[in-house]
Parts: sequence; C-alpha cells; structure tokens
Amino acid sequence: MPTPEQIWADADLPTRRLAGLALNPSVPESVLLRLLSDAPLAARMVLCRDRILPDAVVDAVIEHPDTHTRSFFARNPHVDPAQRVRLVDDPEWFVRAHLAAGPRVAGLARPRPLPDEAVVHMISTYDDGLLDGPFYQQISTRLRRSMPTHPIAKVRRWGVNDWASLSADVRAALLTDPDDQVRETAQQHARLQDPAWVENALPDRPCHARTDLLLHRALSGAVVEGVLASPTGKEDRTMIAANPTLPADTVVLLAADPDPEVRGRIAQRPDLGHAERRALVADPDPDVRTQVAYRADLGPAERRTLMTDPHPDVRLAVSVHPALSEAERARIDYQVPMDHHFGFHPAYEVPRDPEAVRRKALSSHPLLRREAAVDHLLPPDLVARLAADDDLGVRVLLAQNHPDAPAPLLLRSFLEYTGPERGHLTTRPNFPANGLAAFAGHEDPQVRALAARGPETEPAAVERLTHDPDHGVRAAATRHPNLPRSRLAVLLDDEELAHDAAANAALDSDTIRRLLQTDGRPAGPPE
Repeated sequence: MPTPEQIWADADLPTRRLAGLALNPSVPESVLLRLLSDAPLAARMVLCRDRILPDAVVDAVIEHPDTHTRSFFARNPHVDPAQRVRLVDDPEWFVRAHLAAGPRVAGLARPRPLPDEAVVHMISTYDDGLLDGPFYQQISTRLRRSMPTHPIAKVRRWGVNDWASLSADVRAALLTDPDDQVRETAQQHARLQDPAWVENALPDRPCHARTDLLLHRALSGAVVEGVLASPTGKEDRTMIAANPTLPADTVVLLAADPDPEVRGRIAQRPDLGHAERRALVADPDPDVRTQVAYRADLGPAERRTLMTDPHPDVRLAVSVHPALSEAERARIDYQVPMDHHFGFHPAYEVPRDPEAVRRKALSSHPLLRREAAVDHLLPPDLVARLAADDDLGVRVLLAQNHPDAPAPLLLRSFLEYTGPERGHLTTRPNFPANGLAAFAGHEDPQVRALAARGPETEPAAVERLTHDPDHGVRAAATRHPNLPRSRLAVLLDDEELAHDAAANAALDSDTIRRLLQTDGRPAGPPE
C-alpha cells in the first residue's frame, strides 16, 4: 500500500481537482457522496481524512467497500472520535490498525481520546500488535487511572505499566491477580526492584536494556562497583548517577567525579547531601552549577552564592528559585532567553494549585509568568493581565494555550512571533478574520497570507496574491471567495493551484457539475 504522500504525489491534475471539490465548503452533500462513490483514491483520501463530514457521508464511509478509504477516515483528526470509533469492529485489520494509531497531530498536541468503552473493547479484542505505538494517546486520563483495578483482565495488564505510580495496595493486588498474564506482568515489574535480579539480567554490552536498568532499576553493590571499576560504555557512570537506588557513599563519590556530566546528574538528585550540594555550588563547570541552582532545597547561603555567579545560565537558574522573594529576584543580574519555542502545551492531567499559578502570574520574573501562561485554566483576570505582558514569550504562550485567548492577542502574537509553532495560532478559536486585508502587502509571506482569511479583502488584492512569489500565499488566495471568476477559471487549469481553486467556496454549480461529469478533466465550458 503506498503512503498518503505517495498517493498524492501520483495524483494527476483531474484527480487533484476532485480532491479540491472534496474540501469545498459550499458543495452539497450529494456531491460529497458522488466523490466518495466514484472519485480516485487520492480524492477519497482527502475527503475522508481532511475535513468534517455530514452524517450521511459518514454513514457511507463506514459502509464503503474499499479498505483504504475507510482507513483514511479512521485517522481523521477533524471528526468526533465517536464517529471514527464506528470502525472499531471493521472486518479488515488494516482499518482497525489505523483506528488504533489515531490521527496525526502536530507538535505536542494529542488526539482527542476515544470513548472509554471503545478503548476497553479494543484492548479486549484486538491483537496486541495493533495496539503498539501511539494508541495510548487516545486513552482518557479517567480510564488510564482506573486500569489497574479494572474488572477486565486485559485492561488491568495495561494498568500494570503504571507500576511506579501505583499504591502499595494496588501493587499487592496485581501481584496476586487471578489472571496469569496480569500476575506475571506485575511480577516482571516487581523484579525490576530486586537488585539481584537486575544484576543477573544486566546485559554486558551497551544497549537499550542496559540503559534502562542502569537508569531506573534497583542496583546491587556488585553492579555499582562494576560500573565504577570497568564501565562497559562511556555513559555508564552518568546513567547510574541518576539512578534513585544509588547508595549514599557512591553519591558522595560521584559528586567529585572528573566528568562534569556525571556531576550534573548528581546535582539533580533529590537525596543530595548538604556537603555534596555545597561542593557542587562551587563546581568549576557552569553547567553543573546551573543544575544545582534549580534545586528547591538550596539553603540561603547557597542561593546567595549562586545569585552572583559569574555565569549567566547559573544566575538565570537560581533567579526562579521558589524560596526567593520578588525583591531578591530583582537584585539578580539575569537575562531571559528569547530564542525558546513558544508553542502549545497539553493541559495538565492534575490541575496546578491556583494560588501557586497566581503567584507566578504576578511575579516580576518573565520565566515564572511564562510558566503561568501555559495553564489552560487561568481565570479571566490573569488572562487579561498576561495578554498585556511586556514579555513576548508570556504573550505568545498565553495565545497558544488558553482557550479564551482574545483575538487581539492572537493576531499580535502571530505578527510578532516567528518560531516554528507560529501557524498554530491561526487555529485558535478566537483568531480574528476582520481587518486582515491590510496585510496584503506585508513583507512577511506568512503575514500576507492572512489577507486570504479576511472576508473584506478586495477582489483585486486577492487576484494579485495568486501571483505572489510564495506558494503558501498563492494557495491561500486561490481559495478566497472574492477571487474574480475569470482568474478562478484560469487557476482550475493550473498544475500547482488547481486543487485549491476547486476548493474555493465561490466555485459555481455549473463548474462543479462539469468537474463531476468529466471526472475532473478540463473545467472550461464546452465549445
């Protein structure tokens, strides 16, 4: 089966016209049904994967005889998951696999979760191989938390994988579970807390399994001694430095390790002793001092030392320390980085303490205000305050993440921020449409393309933008309903823009009918 990219690359011009019709918001339901029934695969792919569909079309997709057509709908990010999940018992494994894989989403975003009952059904009935990969991203937080005690054994097996966060009572129940596979899976997790078992299972060569055991599992004295005396790989010492079971005397030893990366890992340990902490505050390597500066347990004297550290990264790290007063922060000579990515952050599974978020939002420190700005639950007064913040990062993070980010903030953020997540701003609920015509002559092509979103953009300006040197601008302008009919007719025969021209909502019904009757071939009127 070719990939979606290959399917589109192989599509000829008539097929791309039909794919444009599939996205056209003005075509009636009957046209969509005709495309679903008769159009080539590339057009059906676009129809089923790239838009919301009327209920009657969804019904037809679910019953469509072509496996690949149904599989495209299984990964549609635009439709309600309850519609996609109608394919849960599709007779073809290929469709079920695509449903389990879920929609492709950008950046850190996650697809909307499938209904809990559907997920339970999939876990109970699908082969394990179909549930590999990103399936877990479609599981709701509510269901995931209930999995370790779920009445269905296969679901409990999934719950065992959260072993580290389970209570002692739940772990004990899973270790004696009546289901053999649940019990064995729990025992496998429990063995990872047995130093003797880890010692016996530790591979004698660098590999993923060795890395996991050295980083996270219970280490015996013999394993630690072996790493210190004759490490198998150059990263072995760094890995055990982060292991929570590392003996206290080894923590002391590695706090003076000649490798600054090892010392940096030690600096992050929650069990770091006072003497080691003080020594690392004075470490010659600024990266190590930076790691120490982030520790919440720094004493007043240690904080004062780091507040005047010669390295800017160290001063910046300690400047956000929770024990500092606002007056103390103000005395630190720190510089806030502006080269960070200011993008979308998924909502916290456990809501943060509102008062702690408020303190950060009211702080004089931009980094703390940035931490507050990503919270999806900020109250209106803090949204208004941070929307007017003098820090670009605060404003853009608020725009990217808060569901009620105001329209002026969204537009301002798009105009001022040029990072890789910029395009996400235009997908936010309140992104404005009015007033965008003024950007038709802007020097930035992404800003010029905004004019194609403005309903008041004049036909002459829209037509001019279809000649723009930037493809994104040309494509956006080609879809604008104010594009003169004569230019739209020309672009229907343009190899590059015919797809966008056919998606234009102003396309007349006669042209739509001719495209359907001729399978997308030349759209001009008959001679």
